[in-house]
Amino acid sequence: MIKFLSLLLAGLSLGSMYALVAMGFVIIYKASGVANFAHGSLLLIGATFVAFTHDTLGFGPAVLVALLGTAASAFLLQFLFIRPMRTASPIPTTIVTIGMDILLLVLLTGLLGEGLHELGQPWAGDTVVIGDVGITVNRLIGLIVAALLIVGFLVLFKRSAWGISMRAAAEDPEAAALVGLRLGRVTATTWIIAGVLACVAAIFLTGAPTPGLSPALWTVALVAFPAAIIGGLTSVHGALVGGLVIGVAESLATGYQQQLLFLGRGFGIVVPFVVLLVVLLVRPEGLFSARGGRRV
Repeated sequence: MIKFLSLLLAGLSLGSMYALVAMGFVIIYKASGVANFAHGSLLLIGATFVAFTHDTLGFGPAVLVALLGTAASAFLLQFLFIRPMRTASPIPTTIVTIGMDILLLVLLTGLLGEGLHELGQPWAGDTVVIGDVGITVNRLIGLIVAALLIVGFLVLFKRSAWGISMRAAAEDPEAAALVGLRLGRVTATTWIIAGVLACVAAIFLTGAPTPGLSPALWTVALVAFPAAIIGGLTSVHGALVGGLVIGVAESLATGYQQQLLFLGRGFGIVVPFVVLLVVLLVRPEGLFSARGGRRV
């Protein structure tokens, strides 16, 4: 039972990081109908800023620089590559994000090299025990920070002028534009917020029990995208649920891999996609999407 609870808590903390990344996919898709496959590179950009500045600035200021740098990078990507295609259909624009991701991944991989980079988290590899269940301080803080960000985002999404504008743009962009809504500004803001969420997730995903930053961090986006699809791709709440489901499933499959050897070694790696297939077979629209909704 203790092992199960430990894996469950670890899965929830990991799932909360996936949820932050999945929310980035969702808000960009809601605002523009584009699936941003360059999201993995935003994770790498945020972590790279911290890795290269924490020795000089200290961890706290380095995180602030990373948040601002990732937000600025996301805005520039949107301004330079997505904004000129605002009159194009979502499919070619989505393909452009794949090209952006390949270019950024090559550049960042060359910058980072083959070794691991520490981000200088002051809690390092410390652990804490809750009852009889242990968890790294990094993952516990990550879970708390993610919960605060998700709650704050949901409030912002429901009650702020930006949230109302984004929902209006998602429901009927033509009508929204006719009443004076600046769709370009809404889209740019969603990219900035998605970049900030990705940066926060990257900081905690590269801390204990993960040994450090490597270009493999990019693959987190491949796991978070199924989480967004499971939730319906147009639902912020769905991204949260999808992230937690994927995180818990992956943690349990990895923790009980000896009992699952008949499914093959490393089964935990493919669990997110197995869960995705099961959910889509039962509900092709995703758990929180209206039936008949638009899909990419």
